[in-house]
Amino acid sequence: VQLQASGGGLVQAGGSLGLSCKASGSIVIPNIMGWYRQAPGKQRELVASITRGGITDYGEAVKGRFTTSRDNAKHTVYLQMNSLKPEDTAVYYCSLKWGISAFWGQGTLVTVSS
Repeated sequence: VQLQASGGGLVQAGGSLGLSCKASGSIVIPNIMGWYRQAPGKQRELVASITRGGITDYGEAVKGRFTTSRDNAKHTVYLQMNSLKPEDTAVYYCSLKWGISAFWGQGTLVTVSS
């Protein structure tokens, strides 16, 4: 299984940015797709996850600002980030999980300037 993320970059505080991540390979259904992030010196944390049926979960730090969605036919997960803050600066990783298996994308850097 491979995950290819796109999007990310530099944005000013208060701005918006979108990420997408496409999975390919031998994908097991059902599964959970999602996003994690890791800032320098910090542990990786959950940003958002979404089941194949559309049930979502968000990290406390992003609730109300970020929205995740997925296209099951395209095996793609999206993350819309609004009202970005400098503390959202991190490397964002997409993930695909089923059972005890977990796969990760290569990470994409999001930088929010103040």
